[in-house]
Amino acid sequence: MTEITSRRGLLFGAAAVSAGALLTGCTSNEPSGSKDEPAGNDQPAADDKPGKQVTIGFAGPQADHGWLNAINDNAKSRAEKYSDVTLEITEGSNDTAQQIGQIETLINKKVDVLVVLPADGKALTQVGLKAMRAGIPVVNLDRIFNTPQAYRCWIGGDNYGMGLNAGHYIGEKLKGKSGARVIELAGLDNLELTKQRTQGFDDALKNYPNIKKVARQAAEFTVESGQAKMAQLLQAQSKFDALWNHDDDQGVGALRAIEQAGRDDFLMVGGAGALSAFQAIKQGDGVLKATVLYPPTMAASAIDLARALGQSKGIGGLAEFEIPSSLTLYSAVVDKTNVDQYMSTGFK
Repeated sequence: MTEITSRRGLLFGAAAVSAGALLTGCTSNEPSGSKDEPAGNDQPAADDKPGKQVTIGFAGPQADHGWLNAINDNAKSRAEKYSDVTLEITEGSNDTAQQIGQIETLINKKVDVLVVLPADGKALTQVGLKAMRAGIPVVNLDRIFNTPQAYRCWIGGDNYGMGLNAGHYIGEKLKGKSGARVIELAGLDNLELTKQRTQGFDDALKNYPNIKKVARQAAEFTVESGQAKMAQLLQAQSKFDALWNHDDDQGVGALRAIEQAGRDDFLMVGGAGALSAFQAIKQGDGVLKATVLYPPTMAASAIDLARALGQSKGIGGLAEFEIPSSLTLYSAVVDKTNVDQYMSTGFK
């Protein structure tokens, strides 16, 4: 969720090889998980040869919507694939003080490695520093701490890349249309990630002089807010050619508002990679034509990285003995041409 990490990061995507699959040694011969298992299980575990026992502490925010639920499920399920991993997982909280307390408890338990998805990266930087100073390496998941001193490795999504790829997809679809008009349904405007998604979208549209963004409305990453804010956009904009919605959860509400308004005269691109979005894209009879990934499989890869840290391993295929300091996932565009490939990775 930051631009300080390279946008050239390895292709760690929902259906791409996860970080775990690149971590030293051979891959597991176990079959892929069942349909009910989270997306992280679609890729083999990093190394089916048990090594040193590692206790991983996992602390994330409260799972108050589908993507965060998928984060927790991917972490738990990935850890279960390893006989040499014990996962100590907290209940999760959006209250900064409470999450700090949960992480301090894990520090006091002397876990071998910490995986932390902070509710607020800035506010939790100090507890990340505390863990590192206590000799516990931290894998900082997605929402980044204020200083690299607070983590050993960062792994997360590319918010700027989401906007960039959404903008290019829409731009190519409207390339031959004179005076094309697009609108944007953003997420929470007080979050840096929302600003990055908008910036990427705006930068992509600069490549298409025939397209003008005529409206933008911020929602709150919830179904209810998506429906309310989309209804406002539809009322204010009687004609437009494309919509980019930052988040598939709020997109459920946006689609309700679109259906209620009886509108089908534009194309819609979503964000994140929810199962409902994939299903709508495959069905192909609505306005939703594509979604840009922000894969929760990053939590499974974070467990792989934490295990490698605890066992002093690196990543196979790289010359270095150590794991990298940052890994940026790729924001792939999923539309009707490739949705079957990604269907099993969709979160509910």
